[in-house]
Amino acid sequence: MVDPASAARPPLQLMIAAPRGFCAGVDRAIRIVELAIEKHGAPVYVRHEIVHNRYVVDTLRAQGAVFVEELDQVPDGAPVVFSAHGVPKSVPADAQARGLDYLDATCPLVSKVHRQAERLVGAGRHILFIGHAGHPEVVGTFGQVPAGAMTLVETVADVAALAPADEANLAFLTQTTLSVDDTAEIVAALQRRYPLIQGPRGEDICYATSNRQAAVKAIAAACDAVLVIGAPNSSNSVRLVEVAEREGTPARLIQRAADLDWPFLDGVATLGITAGASAPELLVRELVDKLATRFDVHEQEVEQTRETIAFKLPKGLEATAEAGGLDRAA
Repeated sequence: MVDPASAARPPLQLMIAAPRGFCAGVDRAIRIVELAIEKHGAPVYVRHEIVHNRYVVDTLRAQGAVFVEELDQVPDGAPVVFSAHGVPKSVPADAQARGLDYLDATCPLVSKVHRQAERLVGAGRHILFIGHAGHPEVVGTFGQVPAGAMTLVETVADVAALAPADEANLAFLTQTTLSVDDTAEIVAALQRRYPLIQGPRGEDICYATSNRQAAVKAIAAACDAVLVIGAPNSSNSVRLVEVAEREGTPARLIQRAADLDWPFLDGVATLGITAGASAPELLVRELVDKLATRFDVHEQEVEQTRETIAFKLPKGLEATAEAGGLDRAA
């Protein structure tokens, strides 16, 4: 029997990309803040947004997190957490000098890039760093090495403008949340111009960024439009919009279902949905529920890769996690 309410709504096929949403580094960072609040009590200060997602930040704020941009905004004696994007070396050094109890929630994959930067500079190489100016991850990575030891490269055009002092001793590293395709073009340009340039030991763009972009590519061509749930200051989320558009499919970034622009869906019979690595799954379900108020929705999850990666918590929080039951899977 046909539901009269469903019959009155136009059909909408949803192709939901997988993997999507939280990655292991984001899950770990959020848990660190939660466990710090449980261990120390509120307030716990967090330098910069722990991850770039307004819902996550607001939820943690309601639990007792206080978000600040600089360490000098943290009162003496208060616990502080550093965001998943990483911080310059000067930040933990300043925290230690002030006697602050701090926890570093830097994603382990970002920390890996930090260590590579230190090794390369220690070996006498100048680093050409592919990334976006002003992004916290870029600021944090530049802060791992002496000033002048790295040069930022944002585009292929930037490669042509480079004038390194020693072309025989160059290396490149990348931000972890870049477009896989755009980065490949920049790397190729660097390697053409500087054949002796040394690359990273492994891929710097993180598994989650690569997987989510591949998942969007897999559905975009079959969709009339794509919605990406994520924050405008979330690099990996913005890249997902670009990936869909590169496939020729109109795409929009929204933070919550409430931001949905209904006219964008005019003429759309098949809609792709994904979420950036900082966006929780409940925001996907919230969007699907909102769509169901105007459409007879039919969901199809399109899984490209199954992610099983999880990262350990910092020492000192494991016991709190076990006692509080907060050791949830990534």
